[in-house]
Amino acid sequence: MSIKIAVIQFPGSNCDLDTLHVLKNVVDIETNLIWHNDFKETEYDGVIFPGGFTFGDYLRAGIIAAHSPALDEARIMLRDGRPILGICNGFQILIEAEFLPGALLKNDSLKFICKWINLIVENNKTSFTNKMKLGGVLNMPIAHGEGRYFTDNLKELEENDQIVFRYVNETGEITREANPNGALENIAGICNLEQNCVGLMPHPERASEPILSPKGTTHGKLFFESMISFVKKGVL
Repeated sequence: MSIKIAVIQFPGSNCDLDTLHVLKNVVDIETNLIWHNDFKETEYDGVIFPGGFTFGDYLRAGIIAAHSPALDEARIMLRDGRPILGICNGFQILIEAEFLPGALLKNDSLKFICKWINLIVENNKTSFTNKMKLGGVLNMPIAHGEGRYFTDNLKELEENDQIVFRYVNETGEITREANPNGALENIAGICNLEQNCVGLMPHPERASEPILSPKGTTHGKLFFESMISFVKKGVL
């Protein structure tokens, strides 16, 4: 089965080529880098909104990009159940476009944070986590200034299994010290009710090749392998 994925490029995107490289050269699937005004959903099985600083993060991170024509196209894919991933700034865009619930606020330190962290997999049934082990710990980098997740509907997220990742220490414990940005309940990533749309602050595209990892791991690759599996099966 031939799979074709789109990586959306905005003014200010800076992780788009990293994501393109992993999809084309690491997991070996057909991928196109598409300027946001030119994206047409009919050609693609899935779409990824990469990290960066779209439109300079003016007003607030992701809000201008959330009104791009690319989001109108992606909304069709959302309804169709095709996989949609938002990484860092892409997560902010999906939040602002209301594909995903909640808000992403400035880090509690009020500083930009760039370092490797650990995540625990809380939901391995989504379009981007079905190749992961429930409760497994992933090592991945973060790089953001506005990644502090917040929601007024925490109970609803928990009941609907929409919390996909939490920040943890190396042994998988959810601690305050393991939380890099002050996110509510250490939340690092969530999904929609249908579980085909996932957003997270850490960067899987920067953790897909052993040469990039301080531990020589390739945990980020699991995201893209899960997407391929999901598309091939057609259902969760």
